[in-house]
Amino acid sequence: MISILILTKNEEQDLPGCLASVSWSDDIHVFDSFSDDQTVAIAQDAGATITQRVFDNWSAHQNWGLANIKFKYPWVLYIDADERVSESLLNAIKVLKPNADSEFVAYELRRRDFAWNGKWLKHAQMSPFYLRLFRPDKMRYERLVNPVSIPDGPTDKVDGFLDHYPFSKGFKFWIQRHLSYADMEALTRVKDLENGAAFSLRKALLSKDFTEKRYHQKGLFYKLPGRPLIKWFYMVVVRRAFLDGSAGLTYATLQSIYEYFIVLKSKELLRQKK
Repeated sequence: MISILILTKNEEQDLPGCLASVSWSDDIHVFDSFSDDQTVAIAQDAGATITQRVFDNWSAHQNWGLANIKFKYPWVLYIDADERVSESLLNAIKVLKPNADSEFVAYELRRRDFAWNGKWLKHAQMSPFYLRLFRPDKMRYERLVNPVSIPDGPTDKVDGFLDHYPFSKGFKFWIQRHLSYADMEALTRVKDLENGAAFSLRKALLSKDFTEKRYHQKGLFYKLPGRPLIKWFYMVVVRRAFLDGSAGLTYATLQSIYEYFIVLKSKELLRQKK
């Protein structure tokens, strides 16, 4: 069997569907950031184990959870409340049967992001692959937001889809959440500048490790001028978001606006430091 880890903060709307999609596990952990709605009550009614901690930043929060939560099994599937384990992913995991003697320490899943109208953003999605099935003693995270997964050992891929509904709470929530993400992304960017962090173009283009590749791509991307327009062009033209119809074009525009939030916040932080 596999343990389940779900991070929550006021997720009374999405948590029931998430819990239903992992009800096959007898070790479900809800790692809550002191919700003030019915999140904890819903988790308790479902028989989940509750652990609470004040949220500080993504990597610190996730690392604390992996180090301190007592999982029943050696493998953990980590999902967010607005995500669902599809039947295809569940079947693939049953076939895989990861155990403590596996040569791999983590498995990469493919996530499907769905728009507000239920359409799969197949082309508009930026990064569909994530290390979400892993041994907790072999995984750690870096970066304040959109953390990078750092496995301590070899990884592999598993078939099936992890379904994600980022607009389940509406556009207003999506924008508010990404404003807070922009704050942490900007802080990360400024810290990289202060520390003289180096990023490799070779690794950004050629690395076979998706996580390493994405880390260096992000670092180099933040150095480019006109990032919001570059991001929109990349999503619409290079990744062909237009094939997802109006939903794809709208999503690309929203992602470009988010990028502009990061630019503005970075400039604000740099002005404050001067």
